[in-house]
Amino acid sequence: MRRITLLLLSLCYCLTTSAQFSDSVHYYMKYASTGSINRTNNGNSFLLNNNLGFKISKKRLTMNTGASYVYGKQDHSMTNNDISAATDVSVYRGEKKFYYWGLANFEKSYSLKINSRFQGGGGIAYDVIHHAQATLNLSDGVLFEASNLYLQDTIPDVYQTVRNSLRVSYKWVINNMVVLEGSNYLQNSLIHSNDYIIKCNNSLSVKLRSWLSVTAAMTYNKVNRTDRENLLMNYGLTVEKFF
Repeated sequence: MRRITLLLLSLCYCLTTSAQFSDSVHYYMKYASTGSINRTNNGNSFLLNNNLGFKISKKRLTMNTGASYVYGKQDHSMTNNDISAATDVSVYRGEKKFYYWGLANFEKSYSLKINSRFQGGGGIAYDVIHHAQATLNLSDGVLFEASNLYLQDTIPDVYQTVRNSLRVSYKWVINNMVVLEGSNYLQNSLIHSNDYIIKCNNSLSVKLRSWLSVTAAMTYNKVNRTDRENLLMNYGLTVEKFF
């Protein structure tokens, strides 16, 4: 597990992205920093959400590596100290809309009571819409998971399971200025019927320059096994570069 974690962290440091590439562009990098600060006479809160992503795109294969870090406090008490890192690979055959994918993912989350969680597996995906200004993708597959959790905040829970992972991702570009995009997951355990995970990452960006955008982002996570969830809604800046 330690070797897998170190490999992910060294490869990833980024957030999986779904940007479109021309035939002559093979690399894409994106960094987004969003957050919020609220200070009143009755209390204060602070939240910072950092995401960094890198993508390599070729004719038959694409690879995304990514990581995110969320840190937050409420009245001097920690609410978030959450880290995730992932690598996924897509392999295309011909010009068909179907393709194969593989994924490796590692997470630690104070807010969701996850000491460590590794997921690895693969499946198939289908491009429902695949244009320069609009994409819609459906994917499904099987993931092996090894987790170390806390139940009811204090009860250790170390276990393994196999999950079905269903994903819906999309991107919509309006007049090359407004970008609406997101990836949303439902991961049900194939062993325990009451064990499921929901992940939603959606954002709206308005371009100020070709490389700079103002971004509003919403992230939602729910882990049914720990009976924990978090919802992050914040805004900030996104920097991106094609090369």
